This record gives sequence, structure tokens and C-alpha cells, in this order.
Amino acid sequence: MKNVNSFFSENNTVRELSEGDLKQIFDYVKVIDAFSITSNQSIYVIDYEKKGFDYVSTNPLFLNGHTPTEVLEMGYEFYFKYVPDKELDLLLKINTIGFEFYDKVPEAERKLYSIAYDFHIKTQDEKLILINQKLTPMFMTEKGKLWKALSIVSLSTNQNVGNITVSKSGENKTRVYDLDNNVWTEQFKTELSEREVEILQLSMRGHSISEVGERLFISSDTVKFHRRKIYEKLEVNNISEAILIANNLQLI
Repeated sequence: MKNVNSFFSENNTVRELSEGDLKQIFDYVKVIDAFSITSNQSIYVIDYEKKGFDYVSTNPLFLNGHTPTEVLEMGYEFYFKYVPDKELDLLLKINTIGFEFYDKVPEAERKLYSIAYDFHIKTQDEKLILINQKLTPMFMTEKGKLWKALSIVSLSTNQNVGNITVSKSGENKTRVYDLDNNVWTEQFKTELSEREVEILQLSMRGHSISEVGERLFISSDTVKFHRRKIYEKLEVNNISEAILIANNLQLI
């Protein structure tokens, strides 16, 4: 029978914390909360020692009509209530293969990896919304175990569930999991054009779409077209994410 403990095996369960571990997290929630205010995405933090959530932002996408406090208290029960039953098995599989992959990564590099995937959430009126969830390690124990992970939730740009990818900060490639053959494959990201780099650089300086257009002597519609192409290439949903990923990949 599937329950919350189904998501936690020896690989991703933190059983004890040292004083050194605990020193890492002083006031970290304030930083996450400040970041969430500037984001149009839902943000929450998974605590693998508590087997639940440590923080839930006020963005309504992931709340499904609840308050952040209610979702915080629900923890993993949220998935059992709002994820379709047939997709819970998918989430359990992603959990397993993700940590199997993660365990093969050298401890010193584990914070550099993120895993992303798509699944549905049932709204309270039984409608299905396809979301993308991206998990990135935040805190590790002194023994190299993942303790807390940052989860960023946004509307998926795909049509179907799955789309499991792992990316490493600074690498220009993505690992994609083939659910049919149960193997990881590698895909290299497409490089940005000179015009796309210019648009990102100007956007990074805080210029609006119209201001970018004026500086590059192109129309706002052309800027929007290039932005859409950037989002497709970097597999992101907004300009803030695009700037972050492009910086990580040293593309700008």
C-alpha cells in the first residue's frame, strides 16, 4: 500500500543530524521567503529528515485552494490527495531513479545537479493541471546525504507527464530519462544566437521588452519572438529563469 513512507528509502532518509549540519540552516527560510516574493512560481522546501515540507510559498499554483500553512502541515499527503492515482506510481519511480542517479554523483558535486519532471495536480473541482517540478539540493549532511531540497513549481510547457531531466550547473547538456527503456540518455543544449545573447544581456540589466527593442533597433514583437526561442532552447518559462540558466551554462 502506497503512503508517505513510500517516497522514503534508505537512500533519501536522514536519520540523524550533527551540530555542523544544524549550523547550515540559520535563518535560511527568510532568504527563501524573500526570493519567493520576486518569483511568479510556487516554491517549497522538502526536508528529508522530517519527511515533509519545511517551507511553502504563498503562490497559489501549488496551494490548490489551501493556505501555505495547510500545505505545510499536509506535507507529502498533499501528493496523495491531489495527484491522480496512476501518476503516484510515476512520482515514486522518479523518486527512486533520481536518488539512484544522485548516489553515483561525487559528494562534492551533488549540489550542482537538479532534476525536473512533469505531472498533474487535480484541482478541487477535479480539473487536471500539468505542472513542472524542479528539485535542487540546498543542504547536505556531513555524511553526504541530501537533507533539504528546493522545489520550484511552474506550469509545464509540455503536453504529457514524465519528461524527466537532470541538469548540472555549468554543463551544456541535459540527461533525459527514457521511461520506455529505463535508461538515461544525454542531450546537448542548443547554443544561443548572437541576438538571443544580446536580448538576455539587456534583460539582465533590467530593461523592459520595449527598451530592449529600442536599443537593438527591432520591434517589441521581434524581442518577444526571440524570448520565446530562448525559453524553448533553455527549457524555461520566463526571463528570470532564462537569465539564471544562461548564466549557469556560461552562455552570457
